[in-house]
Amino acid sequence: MAVWAPPPAMKVGEWAAERLYLSPEDSDLHGKYSAEIAPYQTGIMNAFNEEGVEEIVVKSSSQIGKTLVLKAACGYFMDVDPSPILVVQPTGDMAETFSKDRLAPMIRDTPSLRGKVRDAKSRDSGNTILRKQFLGGHITMIGANAPAGLASRPIRVLLFDEVDRYPPSAGTEGDPVDLGRKRAITYRHRKRVALFSTPTIKGKSRIDRAWLLSDQRQYFVPCPHCGHRHVLSWSNVSITDDDPSTAMLRCPECAALIGDEHKQFMLRHGEWVKGSPRSKVAGFHINELYSPWRKFAEIATDYNNAKGNPEQEKTWWNTSMGETFEDVGTKVDGESMMSRREAYDGDELPEEVFTIAAGVDCQDDRLEIEIVGWGAGEESWGIEYHVLPGKPSLPDVWATLDDMLLNARFTTKDGRRLRIAACCIDSGGHHTQEVYEFCTPRVGRNIWATMGRFGAIPVWPKRASVSKKHVGHTVRVIGVDTAKETVYSRWQIADRGVAGYCHFPTSYDHTWFHQATIERRITTYDKRGREVRTWKCPRGARNEATDCRVLAYAALQGLKIERRMVLRKSEAPPEVKTEPKQKEIESASKPVVAARRVMQSRYLSRR
Repeated sequence: MAVWAPPPAMKVGEWAAERLYLSPEDSDLHGKYSAEIAPYQTGIMNAFNEEGVEEIVVKSSSQIGKTLVLKAACGYFMDVDPSPILVVQPTGDMAETFSKDRLAPMIRDTPSLRGKVRDAKSRDSGNTILRKQFLGGHITMIGANAPAGLASRPIRVLLFDEVDRYPPSAGTEGDPVDLGRKRAITYRHRKRVALFSTPTIKGKSRIDRAWLLSDQRQYFVPCPHCGHRHVLSWSNVSITDDDPSTAMLRCPECAALIGDEHKQFMLRHGEWVKGSPRSKVAGFHINELYSPWRKFAEIATDYNNAKGNPEQEKTWWNTSMGETFEDVGTKVDGESMMSRREAYDGDELPEEVFTIAAGVDCQDDRLEIEIVGWGAGEESWGIEYHVLPGKPSLPDVWATLDDMLLNARFTTKDGRRLRIAACCIDSGGHHTQEVYEFCTPRVGRNIWATMGRFGAIPVWPKRASVSKKHVGHTVRVIGVDTAKETVYSRWQIADRGVAGYCHFPTSYDHTWFHQATIERRITTYDKRGREVRTWKCPRGARNEATDCRVLAYAALQGLKIERRMVLRKSEAPPEVKTEPKQKEIESASKPVVAARRVMQSRYLSRR
């Protein structure tokens, strides 16, 4: 009869403070839960009991305890208000991990939950990894990629975790969150739907879109000096002499500095304030600056390490500030890149240049070549860009290219003489046979015929592919999308000295920078709803500069893999003479076999 009795007048936050125990598997502070450590969690928990609220959105950084809020909601609706509960994780494997590492230990260590679920070892216990029955309800855990799990029986409490990592469609059924919501439509009692996630890319983030439609609550805390209430944001962080260890908050009202020692006082006296009160969706946004487990200096150090690298910056803004980040590849500014040009040339390269690679793009009436120097951390220096006029179907243009690749010499400031150590030539156009005939006898000089392939594949293949149409020739299939992702990310690195920074000589003109930044990344979805990111060039536009840099980058990867070359800051590798004896090539009846012999003999000589 107790099942039919009304639930006690207890909120989720009160239940957690009174009954929840933290497990050693997922918390350093294991034992009885204390709401005093992170008081902002109580406001999120109590939204489950707030009058008129049926949906909750939590957009947050990591390290603020959102998983604990999710667990507290599960425990409350198992113990106090028994209900059918569905927890949706991005994948089935993550659902199993949540069940084993988070839910099962909480049930074991929280006395009021212990015994609610029967022993999994007993027959017909109703307790499996992904489904646990209790008196008055059950808790089921599924992956967002499983349409069957999202379209079965009615659910009263829906908990969506890390929604920005969900696939765009559960199979062919549609959006996983929308499918889950439909399971709560027919439930007679007031339903609860909660979305938790760190945000991702601006304009594509599920949690960000949901938060913008909510009442947009933020946690206002008082200044310990003047009492002014404000939101903790990165713009209020003060750092002295670019030393992240000096990081402190500065009050936007009185400009007084606020240290880590003041954080607990501010958290205890903080309150959630609605930014858009008309919405009936309870939305919460909080970042890592509020976390009692993170010091301001640690957060600033993470930012300092990520600064200048767009991919690392994206991760920092997502996971530390709980903010979206603009998509890489959609904001590359050729004008700003052009303003970074430097006065150097091939006769006086910086001493940081360790090796040189080239990329050749084959057009119907010309060859275009970029020669690039590479240093530690794949820092790059554009050296020369050439356009060789002539039809690739005729031998003259290839003879000019051969002379350039063979005889070009570049001098560094410390007196080293470098030659082109590797070169990739695109064979995917109308002159595949000519490219193969040029590259095959020169493979001992690391001149490789390449063919681009779209999709998420490595830049450099594990092994060369044998051409079926062109007998006796091999080709390296390179991941052009992966390479462009890296190249475009590095175009945006604006701080010198950061790994991957790109230098440009004054000889590169406006046309080069326009071609280098003309492509845009487009996100589409395949038949199974999986995200597919591709690069598109506007119709009629030229992108040879991009293609040449991608090929030069692929040549570097091939050099590193096939020669096991390591770029070190402490020492520059000695120049390797890779020119084979021309007589060996000419006398061989099968050029591929001869080239392999040359490579083997030179490898043994270096050993």
